[in-house]
Amino acid sequence: MFERVSTGIEGLDKMLRGGLIKNRAYLVKGGPGTGKTILSMHFLVEGANRGERVVYITLEEAEYEVRENMEALGFDLSKVEIVDLSPSSENPIFKGLIGGRLDVETLEAMLNDLVGKDVDRVVIDSVTMLRVASDSEVNYRFNLLSLMKALRGLNATSLLTSEMESKVEDYLVSGVIELRVIDVKGKPVRGLRVVKMRGSDFDENVRPYKITSGGLVVYPDVSVFEV
Repeated sequence: MFERVSTGIEGLDKMLRGGLIKNRAYLVKGGPGTGKTILSMHFLVEGANRGERVVYITLEEAEYEVRENMEALGFDLSKVEIVDLSPSSENPIFKGLIGGRLDVETLEAMLNDLVGKDVDRVVIDSVTMLRVASDSEVNYRFNLLSLMKALRGLNATSLLTSEMESKVEDYLVSGVIELRVIDVKGKPVRGLRVVKMRGSDFDENVRPYKITSGGLVVYPDVSVFEV
C-alpha cells in the first residue's frame, strides 16, 4: 500500500483519498490568480509542521514577493527554504533570457546539490518560465525532461506549477490538479479538479474552492453547480 502525503488542505486530501502518493511528482496548473502558489505553500508548510525538510524554488517571483504575499495570508515560512532562481535574482540560470536559452545545467546542478540532504518536499513555481526561457519547443521538452530527471533523483514528493494548457507536462508527472474559474449561470465560480492520479482512485468531480484570508479552502462534498 502506498504511503500518503497530506497536501495541507483537508478538502483536497479527501478528493485524493488521503493525499498524494509519497515521492512522486505532481503538476498544479491554472491561470494567473487561481491559487497555484497558495496550494503549493499549504503543501510545504504542512510538511514543515511535521518536521520535514521542505524547499520552494521560485522561477518567476522574487523571494521577497513570495514571502510578502504568503505571509499576508498567514503562512509561517520560517521553516520553508526558498531558493530564488527568478529572472530578477543574481542566479545565472536566466542569463540571456530573451532570445537565449535556459541554463538547464545550473538548474540540474542546484537540484542535484540537494540530493542526500534529506529533502522531503519540493515545489517548483513555475515551469511556465522554462518555456519562456527555451528558444524552441524541442528545447523546452528537453529542459522539462532534464528537470524531471533531476527531481526523481531527489526522492522527494514534488509539486510543479504551470499556467500552460500544454499536455506535455501532464504525461511526465504522476498526477495533475487543475484550478479553474468556471462560469455557472453567469457567476464566476472557482473549481478544482483532479485530472490524473497514477496508482490511486480519486474524486473526478469539479469541486468548488475559495481563496480566503487563511489560504485555500476546498469543498469536497459540493458540486460547483450547487454553489
